[in-house]
Amino acid sequence: MSEVSQDYLKAIWSAQEWGGTPMTATELANRFGTTKANVTEVLKRLDELDLIVRVPYRPPVLTAKGETIAVSMVRRHRLLETFLVESLGYGWDEVHDEAEILEHAASDRLVDRIDVFLGRPKTDPHGDPIPGPDGQVESHASSLILAEAGPGSYTVIRVSDADPEALAHLAEVGVVPGAQVEVVDEGRAPAADPSTATVTIDGEAVEIDRAVATAVYLAQR
Repeated sequence: MSEVSQDYLKAIWSAQEWGGTPMTATELANRFGTTKANVTEVLKRLDELDLIVRVPYRPPVLTAKGETIAVSMVRRHRLLETFLVESLGYGWDEVHDEAEILEHAASDRLVDRIDVFLGRPKTDPHGDPIPGPDGQVESHASSLILAEAGPGSYTVIRVSDADPEALAHLAEVGVVPGAQVEVVDEGRAPAADPSTATVTIDGEAVEIDRAVATAVYLAQR
């Protein structure tokens, strides 16, 4: 199977993992920097291979066979990211693009060896769950996004790796998976800025741009 096909299956699966909406052909074109016509051709091939179901004017849906391949690629990607951070000293904002390349070259045997070497980690550096060798993956579809969270006590469970600059900034202020944060009631905060979300970490107030805050996923304590 081509790398492009693998990337499309992974993208379609990943779009809904954290409660997002199904990925349309237009969104796939934007994701991969190509034309909608090219996306249509790829989706036709995937449909012919019984990896997706295509319905006119609706997002593609993975078949059981397509989902198995997608989850396998997600497993590869997240284990490689974890290996790069924990064993090779990469920053968590540096590993996504590297893993995108390596996931297509690594054999199943190498991926399984990395899993064992790392002690079978449950999550990658960004908090995304790592599927097991049997394809089972923990769901966090009910999590909250920081930008939409009300006042209260939360644990950071995931930070999207889509924007390396946002990752670097969030790491600097301590907003990383496992961090305990208090979301401040903006209505009571002096000179509250509606373009930011305010949290306290270890008693220190931190203002986070709301665009960046959409990358942070929380679980209520």
